[in-house]
Amino acid sequence: MGIVDKAKNAAEDAIGKAKEVVGDVTDNSDLEAEGKKDQGVSGAKKVGENIKDKLS
Repeated sequence: MGIVDKAKNAAEDAIGKAKEVVGDVTDNSDLEAEGKKDQGVSGAKKVGENIKDKLS
């Protein structure tokens, strides 16, 4: 996984965590769910990149 991809995934994960916390604090379930989704997408990308790296 390239450094740029790692940075993008880390940023996406951090944004997702922030959305989840803000959604929880403000009782905004839609924002909280969006944050969890963003974290899941980031995790899936990380797994995909790791698999791609191992196959290369």
